[in-house]
Amino acid sequence: MNKVQPVRGTYDLYGEAKRKAKKVISTGSRIVEKYGFEEIETPVFEFTEVFSRNLGDTSDIVTKEMYCFQDRGGESLTLRPEGTAGVVRAFISEGMQQNLPVKMYYAGPMFRYERPQKGRQRQFTQFGVELLGVEVPQADIEVIAMAYEFIESLGLSGTVTVEINSLGDKESRDAYRAKLVAYLKENYDKLSEDSKNRLDKNPLRVLDSKEECDKAVVAGAPLYQDSLNENSKNFFNAVLKGLDNLGIRYRVNNRLVRGLDYYSHTVFELITDKLGAQGTVLAGGRYDGLVEQMGGGKVSGIGWACGVERLSMLLDEDVSLPRPVAVIPVGEDTNDKALQIACQLRRAGFRVEQAYGGNLKKRMMKANKVNAEKAIIIGSEELADGNVTVKNLDNGEQRMVSLDNLIEGLK
Repeated sequence: MNKVQPVRGTYDLYGEAKRKAKKVISTGSRIVEKYGFEEIETPVFEFTEVFSRNLGDTSDIVTKEMYCFQDRGGESLTLRPEGTAGVVRAFISEGMQQNLPVKMYYAGPMFRYERPQKGRQRQFTQFGVELLGVEVPQADIEVIAMAYEFIESLGLSGTVTVEINSLGDKESRDAYRAKLVAYLKENYDKLSEDSKNRLDKNPLRVLDSKEECDKAVVAGAPLYQDSLNENSKNFFNAVLKGLDNLGIRYRVNNRLVRGLDYYSHTVFELITDKLGAQGTVLAGGRYDGLVEQMGGGKVSGIGWACGVERLSMLLDEDVSLPRPVAVIPVGEDTNDKALQIACQLRRAGFRVEQAYGGNLKKRMMKANKVNAEKAIIIGSEELADGNVTVKNLDNGEQRMVSLDNLIEGLK
């Protein structure tokens, strides 16, 4: 019989790794809620069209990585590979256009069939934000500032670099696209088969290729900045000035792009060298054409997302739970009182471990094993006088404490 194993690209998250992932999400939630963002939870699966229209028919995610299946009604459904499409679908289907701007954040599992590697699995957790209905540069500044504060609050600002670029407006994008197509056609024979197929449908996707032959060609491609019109330059300069005013350090990366047509103006990533070749821990950008592409009218949008597991791997310090208090009854006649005391302490906010069986020595050994800070020893004679013994397990000191003053005494 084969060993029972998790599916390749999935894993069990528990212990310290789970605590770190939980810290990333709780920290992110706390930060973005200060900026007025409210949590949204969308279904884990959607109609396939929600993602294929959003991500593009030529993207690797759609052509190679999505988990698609037919339900019993014959509908094509897909496990969500990212969070933005579901949020925008909800924005449209729930009629949120009437209450602009809309600020939402999410956290949950995503699914992509790709080669598992460090910090990147086939099921992973994503945390992200979406701001819909604000066209001005202030939205870009605020969203980037929020991402930066999130990273700072995790203690990672010294290990992460902000990279930023502008894709300009539609006019600028069309001008760049024409230059890029001309350049790629000159180097057609050097491209991978996937990039050759993308050349007509979505040439900007070539810029995202991970194939070495494509990277070599892209290295000599025209720069986006040379195609920006005055409107696009002014928008980008306003974003950079806003970041300067907030003291947020960044680096303009003229090679940073997004291949999909609905992206415009600002794109940004937070990069680290602590995870090897896959250095992006948070990525975002303005997607002013996405809502319209999905059938929801002309509504601007900007957002970012991060892989929770990848970020949590950067946390150096152990994210520990509070040390517990051990409640140890001595003798069968004190068990009921021990349960009452444990319940009272938990309601008062203490983390409590019960020693369920064994003699006093074994129960004390269990208390030390769970790294308890104190042990409350409940003996029948002391209990008759309304007292218990509290022992400090770090230095061995112990004292008699009245049950009436137990909670205050422990604090």
